Amino acid sequence: MHHQLSRYGLLLGNFATGLSVLAPAGMLSILAEGLDVGVRDAGLLVTFGAIILCVGSPVVAWLTTRIDRRTLLVTTLAVMTVGQAAMALAPNYGTVLALRLATLAVAAVFTPQAASTIGLLVSDRARSGAITFIFLGWSLAVAAGLPMIAWVAAYAGWRGAFAFAAFTSLVPCILLAIGLPRKLIGPPLSLGSFAGLLSNPKIAMLLSITILFIGGQFMVFTYLGPVLSRLAGASHETIGLMFALYGVMGFLGNVAATRVVGRLGGWKTSVIFLSCNLAGLVLWTVGGGVLALMAGGIFFLGLGFAATNSIQQARLVQCAPELASASVALNTSSVYVGQAIGSGLGGVMYAAGLLQQLGMVGVVFVAVAIAVWALTRDRAPRRAAS
Repeated sequence: MHHQLSRYGLLLGNFATGLSVLAPAGMLSILAEGLDVGVRDAGLLVTFGAIILCVGSPVVAWLTTRIDRRTLLVTTLAVMTVGQAAMALAPNYGTVLALRLATLAVAAVFTPQAASTIGLLVSDRARSGAITFIFLGWSLAVAAGLPMIAWVAAYAGWRGAFAFAAFTSLVPCILLAIGLPRKLIGPPLSLGSFAGLLSNPKIAMLLSITILFIGGQFMVFTYLGPVLSRLAGASHETIGLMFALYGVMGFLGNVAATRVVGRLGGWKTSVIFLSCNLAGLVLWTVGGGVLALMAGGIFFLGLGFAATNSIQQARLVQCAPELASASVALNTSSVYVGQAIGSGLGGVMYAAGLLQQLGMVGVVFVAVAIAVWALTRDRAPRRAAS
């Protein structure tokens, strides 16, 4: 029973982490209005948070490598619970921003250490499936969490949405406090572990693909609600449905990727879902102002988003299986670099009124990612194996 509590606690912990990272994007217009700031300033909650996370993920993974996993993960979720509850009570934008940055600096540890922890709880044969299972929490955060944030914010305001996010952190905190065994310590990581990964040309290219395709996604995703409202007249309810469509397709895309990757291999599977990202951004751009076409763009963006990231992680682990926890941290950091670039540049363009052009820049990002993908089919893994 304790083993099952741990599995579901780690999955829900990733759900809570994903929601804490992405929550402002699900209620951007409402948050801006409630805090009396512009949409771009509200979007900076995503941008600055991503900057903290991209630095914090590998650094905190290294600093906490010798701490008991039960203590580490339960404390992390407790801080996320308290931090988001405090955001719900914050008097102004500056306080929300400060609380968010402090909370995310701690939250950066959860995803890479959750992957390391589940690996300690299962056999070698079951490890890949167990890691895939707990990473579904991120897909669910988009599929179910963001629509919930959008709908709660529409009816209970931004304070109610942050309170809901706090509750989603409290539940796995309790599950892991009960289910995880004590004295669970993973293999130590050194700074040399990260340096060794980054010195591998193929790994560096794979990480750049993550940065590029996430950057392209977040040009649109961060400002999805306000752009749908301004270009297509979408209501809060419709925006919630669009987030749900994005998330459901992300979940289905992830499932599809796990089914086809065994037959096609990581390289071919990767370009299928990168192409879905590209198609979604093209459709979103050419269909600007037509809700049905923009929804079609969201369909393909969702289909490609989570699946591409999952395949990216699988390819990184294949390159250096003995440093899986370090590669998870670096890929997670790359995701946040992409989020910071996409949401930051998108904010500048949104403030300048370049709403149609957001998708065009996203297309360029993903097209470059596909160009880099073409260079990653080399023989480095075979040489290493031999």
